[in-house]
Order: sequence, then structure tokens, then C-alpha cells
Amino acid sequence: MSSKLDVVLGLQWGDEGKGKIVDVLAGRYPAVARFQGGPNAGHSLHFDGKSFVVRSIPSGIFRDGSVNIIGSGVVLDPVTFKEECANVAAMGIEPKERIVISKKAHLILPTHRLLDAAYEAAAGKGKIGSTLKGIGPTYTDKVGRHGLRVGDILTPDFKDRFAKLKARHHRLLDDLHYEYDPCHGEAEWMEAVDFLKEFELVDCEYFVDNLLKEGKAILAEGAQGSMLDVDFGSYPFVTSSSTTVGGVCTGLGLAPSRVGKVFGIFKAYCTRVGSGPFPTELFDETGERLRQIGHEYGAVTGRPRRCGWLDLVALKYTVMIDGVTDLIMMKSDCLDGFETIKACTAYKVDGKLTDQVPFDISTEIEPVYTEFPGWKKDLTGIRSEDGLPKEFKDYVKFIEDYLGVPVTIISLGPDREATIERV
Repeated sequence: MSSKLDVVLGLQWGDEGKGKIVDVLAGRYPAVARFQGGPNAGHSLHFDGKSFVVRSIPSGIFRDGSVNIIGSGVVLDPVTFKEECANVAAMGIEPKERIVISKKAHLILPTHRLLDAAYEAAAGKGKIGSTLKGIGPTYTDKVGRHGLRVGDILTPDFKDRFAKLKARHHRLLDDLHYEYDPCHGEAEWMEAVDFLKEFELVDCEYFVDNLLKEGKAILAEGAQGSMLDVDFGSYPFVTSSSTTVGGVCTGLGLAPSRVGKVFGIFKAYCTRVGSGPFPTELFDETGERLRQIGHEYGAVTGRPRRCGWLDLVALKYTVMIDGVTDLIMMKSDCLDGFETIKACTAYKVDGKLTDQVPFDISTEIEPVYTEFPGWKKDLTGIRSEDGLPKEFKDYVKFIEDYLGVPVTIISLGPDREATIERV
């Protein structure tokens, strides 16, 4: 009997804690798949007293017997991928035995990184806040039908194709008057391409279909967050791929009817990295306190994250477009010491109240808050719902009622064990 593919998605602006949850859930799934994004997304995992960050490799890599699929919607930097594999191998895990890569995934060239930097430099005050990993230019080439794909490395004229795209990028860099080394990173990149050839390169759509037909459930792992979706996020301050549930189908090559549960992950407060609108952002001591308590710095970039109260208006929006069936609440323990907790339950736009995200979220939005008494209790050691304080349970109940979806998992710390599953 055919199985379903379940999905883990971030519902905010990324950094919600997807890596931990995929690691927790991965033991129940024979396969874990990445369907979009690239090495700009770092998923942090903590177990056995150690910490790990994976970028392109799915977070199921640390589970015995798992198949980890890098899907067609991913953009892959061979150099970063090779470095990740070395880190995994240092733990006694052979990545070639656990990873398969879609032939249709697009490659990030060294010149894509140069273009990323050149575009940001040319933008001046209008910077998007790119991680400068070459993600945007790679997706631009993909849509413009200029890109190189993983399967191309097996063709006899691959170096000619590479040279043609590289020359195109040089013309663009020259037009931007950007100084660069024309051979920047090329030798290392070619070595990493040879390393890629040692992996099983697959037709992802057939590979995924066969797993499901064999009754093997798959967990699809999203990168970034739904509010960074190129179509439905806070455009233009978004990533270059589809971070919502629709991206699962296009990124892996399967029909919507094959999707089962959609796990939507959110923090008990909000964070954002880089530029762009953030209605509940706090510029005061409370915002800094959240940053310090939550260690809110990018897993890949190290950049400090902007912090603010939970935005339920934006969260209800992403729950709707993703068809979320189960909510997962992260970092609740970071609010342990607050006397009062706030959540945005409406926007005031042009003097009018609304519970909908406007077309242009960059417009001036005044968040309207509902306040809750803090629980003033350390949650980190609690491992059952019975031990949770009433104030915290009331806060969770309010969120569930507002969003119309149950919170089925509560995370109270970075480790695997610091997780409460609610029946």
C-alpha cells in the first residue's frame, strides 16, 4: 500500500528550529528529503551533548538506516556539500551510504557567489539581506534557463557548459563594475564536482514515487520559513524558492494527493535575519533580552537575529496557505522569566483593524497585542504535559483556538529529549 509524504515547514521567517524536529521525527521515517533552498539554510541539531549544523544535507543523516534525499528544487554548492560530508564522516557516518542526489538539482557556481555580492553592493540601501551564498543568482539562472544541473556533471561536454555559463556571469559582473578574480574558487569547485560523482545520482520523482509505493513513508524538510516564500512571503525581502507546501510538490516531483501531515513549526516569539518588514519587532530591552536568552544568531552566518513578540496574524496566514495539520511550538522556555507575555492578534493599517496580512507588508502596520500572565517557572526540565504550569497551558490553548490547529509537540530546549508530544 502506498504511503504518504509528511512535511515539516517553518511558519515564520525561518530559524524556527526545523532541524531539531526533523531529527526527532526522522527515526519514524525511512527517508528524509530536502525539497528547496541551499546552503544559506543552516539546521541546528543537538544530541548526546554535541551540536551539529547541516546546510544542504537533510537532517535525517544522523539516523541509522535512513535515506536522505537532496531534491530537484534544491540548489547545491559542491564545495559546501563536500565540507558537510567531511564533518559527517568525522562522526563515523559514511555519507555516500545515506545520501542520494537529484540529477535535476541546480549547481551553485563560484561566480554565482560573486554575482550575489555584486548585486547586494549595487543595491545600496535597498539590500535584501542576502547570505551571499549564491542562492538568488542560481535560481535566477534556473528560471532563465541558463543553469547547470547535477546531472550535467556526467556529460562529456560538462566543462564546455561550465565555461559558457562562467563567461555569461563575467559579462554581468563587468556590467556591474565589480572587481573579481576570474578564476575565483574554480579549482576547488571542480574537485568538489568530482566528489559529487561518487554519490548515487537519481531521477528524484521516480525515486520518491517508488519509496512511497513500497510503503516507505518520507519526511520532507523545508528550509527558511513560509514568510520568506518567493510568492507569498514579505516580497521582495524573501528567498528565491517556494518555502510553502507547494514547494514540496515541485521540489520533489510528486502530486499534492501524496502529501499527508503538514507539521508547522513556530517559535513562541518571532525572529528575522536580514532586511524586510517585521511588524512585532522589538527595539527595546525586551528584544535584546529575547536575543540573548534564545541565542538568536544565524546558524550559518552568525548574524544577530531581530526579535519580537509572537505574530499570530502572520502565523494564521501561513497556517492557511500551508494547510497545516499539526503545530509544533519551539523555544517556549525562552519566555520563562517574563512577567507578561504578548501576542499580536490584529494589525492596525490606515487606522483600521484587520486580521489579514496586507498585500504590501512593508506598509506601516501597528500590531495590536493581547497580553498574558507569564508562568515564571523553568520549563526546561519538564518532560510531560502534566508538569506544565497553568499559565503556559492557557497561552497554548489561546494559540490553538486562534489558529484552529492543535499544538501536538512542544519543545523546551535544544536536545532531542527536551520534547513533549501531546496526544
